[in-house]
Amino acid sequence: MIVITAPTGNIGCRLLSLLVEAAPAHGEELRVVVRDPARLPEAVRDRVEVVTGSHGDAATVERAFAGADAVFWLVPPDASAAPEDGWSGFTRPAVRAFAAHGVGRVVGVSALGRGTAQAARAGLVTASLAMDDLIAGSGVAYRALACPSFFENLLEEAGSIRADGVFTDTVAADRRAPLVAVADIAATAAGLLLDRSWSGVDSVPVLGPQDLSPEDLARIMTEVLGRPVRYRRQSLDDLRSDLLGYGLHPAFAEGVVEMKRAKDQGLDAGVGRPPRPAVPATGFAQWCAETLKPAVLAAPTADTADTTVTTLEATDAR
Repeated sequence: MIVITAPTGNIGCRLLSLLVEAAPAHGEELRVVVRDPARLPEAVRDRVEVVTGSHGDAATVERAFAGADAVFWLVPPDASAAPEDGWSGFTRPAVRAFAAHGVGRVVGVSALGRGTAQAARAGLVTASLAMDDLIAGSGVAYRALACPSFFENLLEEAGSIRADGVFTDTVAADRRAPLVAVADIAATAAGLLLDRSWSGVDSVPVLGPQDLSPEDLARIMTEVLGRPVRYRRQSLDDLRSDLLGYGLHPAFAEGVVEMKRAKDQGLDAGVGRPPRPAVPATGFAQWCAETLKPAVLAAPTADTADTTVTTLEATDAR
């Protein structure tokens, strides 16, 4: 039995699709934890067991993890709370349930940065790494998917790229760092969840094929989209003001700022790419052609930008 949390988010929906096809051949049954079952794709509803509720709720995870052999764990960031409360506080009921039900293996979405000089002062990333320590201390075999920023964060810039040919971030224009497509995270998670051979605790970096700077991203987007795209750097003070203006919890807003500062100082540069990655990495040009270009060319809609963009998944309600 594999349990999938956050099955309707950017990563979870892709993971669910992969496992629905692959799990029967491995003798695995699937269970999902979801607040609103109606958000599950109709094609999979009859192929999984559904536990309705939030996976931050003790009673819900007690039901969900009974009889589970493996769990996919993803904490959706909570912009109304301090980061340490959002990640570790949300995870504590699950850790107790892992132990109570003898869950053997957990695969969690986390962030790059462990072991770097910036790790202790990286805001949301620091909170995510603390969550990893909490899970690892429960006695389960654990693999933390250590992810850099997602290509998909640029989808929130589609309107600005369409209208003005501009995308915005806070790092130096020439700061190269790894990025990743969420499809690669889902594929890596699926491989680990279906593999019963691993044990112990470790991090698994999930990286795109090359480090890229904002200047590199602008050049590639210009080539793929067929229109000029340039990078505009925002100050951390302006970012903080914007986040507070959107009504985010002050500690969460500061956590975003600290994460962005740490990334500009090299937070994501502390790990090399494995010579033989478990999943073929999606290149940025490919992702632009398949995902960003249709979004930019689509008719503009009301501004629905998610103001809590992070390295981590931010699309599932709790």
